[in-house]
Amino acid sequence: MSRFSKPLTLIAAASAALALVGCAAVFDKHVVGNRAVPQPAKSVELSRYLGRWFELARYEQGFQKDCDGVTADYSLRSDGMIRVVNSCRKPDGKLKDAVGRAKVVDTATNAKLKVSFFGPFFGDYWVLDRADDYSWAIVGEQSGRYLWLLSREASPGEARVQELISRAGALGSGLIDHNQKMTVAAIAMADMKVWAQRSYRV
Repeated sequence: MSRFSKPLTLIAAASAALALVGCAAVFDKHVVGNRAVPQPAKSVELSRYLGRWFELARYEQGFQKDCDGVTADYSLRSDGMIRVVNSCRKPDGKLKDAVGRAKVVDTATNAKLKVSFFGPFFGDYWVLDRADDYSWAIVGEQSGRYLWLLSREASPGEARVQELISRAGALGSGLIDHNQKMTVAAIAMADMKVWAQRSYRV
């Protein structure tokens, strides 16, 4: 390595680190909602999991700020990975899409995946639980900061939404803020955006 290449390498590494810090600063993270995230409850048959999912509720994240009518579409790519297309409507009515890719990291169950929307950077995607008929799914990851409740139906009704929120609570998901753990019912009102009665236009 020349006397010039080493400083350039260090500068490149520092720039990459600053870029990651910048991304973290731009998008607010949810507080840890589950300090003991369980292992996925069931295995996943990928062919049945693919297709369109509607978001019923979520832990609010900076990258989903003001997103309504959220959908996630999963399809198999030619290289064996999964194509991910997340869509939502912004307050101005414009459609916002994010296209990424996912790979299975636990082939024994297919319930643990890694998802990327930017270069080589991947994040955890765990199917914590699902319906036997794949009509709903609870998705999270090991840090306990992310949680999504998904349904095959855009508007399955308030009873189904509450059922999923209760199931997420049984898995340990809650909002911890200033050392005060809120009840599952409070999560629904104060922390999770519930869209079941919204009109999906995507």
